[in-house]
Parts: sequence; C-alpha cells; structure tokens
Amino acid sequence: MTALLNIAGLTANYGDFQALFGVDLTLNAGETVAIIGANGAGKTTLMRAITGIVRAASGVIALEGAPISKLAAPDVLMAGVAMVPEGRKLFPSLTVEENLLIGAHARKVAGPWNLEAIYDLFPILKERRLSPGTALSGGQQQMVAIGRALMSNPRVLLCDEISLGLAPVIIRDIYAAVPKIKASGASMIVVEQDIGQALKIADRVYCMMEGRVTLTGTPATLSREAIHDAYFGVSA
Repeated sequence: MTALLNIAGLTANYGDFQALFGVDLTLNAGETVAIIGANGAGKTTLMRAITGIVRAASGVIALEGAPISKLAAPDVLMAGVAMVPEGRKLFPSLTVEENLLIGAHARKVAGPWNLEAIYDLFPILKERRLSPGTALSGGQQQMVAIGRALMSNPRVLLCDEISLGLAPVIIRDIYAAVPKIKASGASMIVVEQDIGQALKIADRVYCMMEGRVTLTGTPATLSREAIHDAYFGVSA
C-alpha cells in the first residue's frame, strides 16, 4: 500500500547550514504521527520542507506517490497539505471569521470543513467571530489557526507546536479536537515537545535530534529509556 505521505532521504539547508540529514518518514491515510524532539532538532524545518516553505536540497517528498518536493508552497497547499504554524500567525487586521475564511480562499474543495463545522469544533470561536483575532487569548488564537488550516479541507494536516506556551487546561481542550479531526478523514503530523501529550494522541512517533530521525515506533512499543536516549542523546 502506498503511503499517503512518503519522505525519503530528505535533506534541507539554511544557506550553508544543513538542518536535515537524510530524514525518512511515512504517514498513512487516517493516521496521526507525532514528531518529538528538543529545540533545534529539525522538527519545524521538516514541516516547512513538506509545505514547500523551505526547499529540499535532496530526497523525496511524495503525496500519494506524486512528488511535491519541488512545488512552491501555494501549490503544496492546493495538493492538500495544510499547516498550523508555530506561533499561530493570524492576520491581525482581520476578525476571527475573516481569518477562518482565508483558509478556504486558495483551496476551494468539497469536504467536511466549513465555518459551521469549525464553530461546532470550537464553539467559543462562534461567540468571538467578529472580534479581531489578536483580541483572543492564546488558546483561542490557536483554535483559529487550526480552524483556518482545516477550512482548506486538507488531506494532510501539519500541526507545529500547537501546545507551546498554553496552560494545561487549554492544551487539553485543543487536543480534545484531534479525534474529531481524524474522524473527518484528515491525516495528521503533530510536532510536539511534550512527550506525554505526543504519546497520547499518536499512532506512531518519530523522535528527531540534530536534524536526524533517532527513533520511531508506536507508543506501546517505545520505552521511556529509548525515548530519553533518542531525545537527548546517549551520554558518553
């Protein structure tokens, strides 16, 4: 069976600095994959390479067997890959509802996600729909960022550090939406520094360190010791 998303031998650079070294990753239809690792591990660079924001230096990124690694970011979105970026990056001059509608502007396809579906997923956004996006709390802004990405009805949803800087109760509310997103048919890659949270929601986990994949497996098969060594490196 062809993976929905297949990455093989991926390398990426920022100028003379090499950020990714031969990364291999697969995402199957209906699956949630978590990527864990410390700051600087290469997680965000990998997400940016998948979306075309960072150009791959070498290797393959294929969506249902079709290469996308040479596509510009808007074309990757049109192919069905949407990202919830680290830091949310809402449009400050737009209302909540306008921010959401922007998500459907480039890729207008039939699917389960529209304004009403987003408001069902995050009811607080309907109450705040006419407020400026920047007037919301951090957690509510994160909900808008997730909703904006879902409005394109993506086949692959990339979530980059969606719990960063949020209170535990807000993180719980945001991650409660993951099963509903999966049930809609979207496959997900979630970048997460919180190992416990990643293990709760993932079908499979990849650990990265210094631009390389150091461990992969299912939450049930990965020991704490193996994750620790892959996350931080084994002391000499």
